[in-house]
Amino acid sequence: MGRRWLMTPQAAAIARGRSHAGYIAFVLHRLSGIVLALYLPLHFWVLALSLNGEARLDEFLRWTDQPLVKFSEWFLISCLALHLAGGVRVMALEVLPWREWQKALFALALGFCAFAGLAFVLALV
Repeated sequence: MGRRWLMTPQAAAIARGRSHAGYIAFVLHRLSGIVLALYLPLHFWVLALSLNGEARLDEFLRWTDQPLVKFSEWFLISCLALHLAGGVRVMALEVLPWREWQKALFALALGFCAFAGLAFVLALV
């Protein structure tokens, strides 16, 4: 006979909590915030290029026409939309009483993120 996997009640509660929509929303909000925080120094560096002369900025902007950079822009816009929607969701959780329909807020946040990403892609075409 094989050995059975036994979970303590505490471990089972943790596992249940981590598959909850609220926990997934928390993780996505946190990860999108980290991506945005990592992007911010690059953004400031590009703004500094504009202060050093028009030629360097134009050279960098020509480099950004590559497909991988365009994909990265889409990913960044999607992370920004996800972080915005997740932040609105968190503010709603703070103000509104807890209800079961708040799972729908998570779905709405993901839908907003998908819409913003799709709108960005369509604007590139």
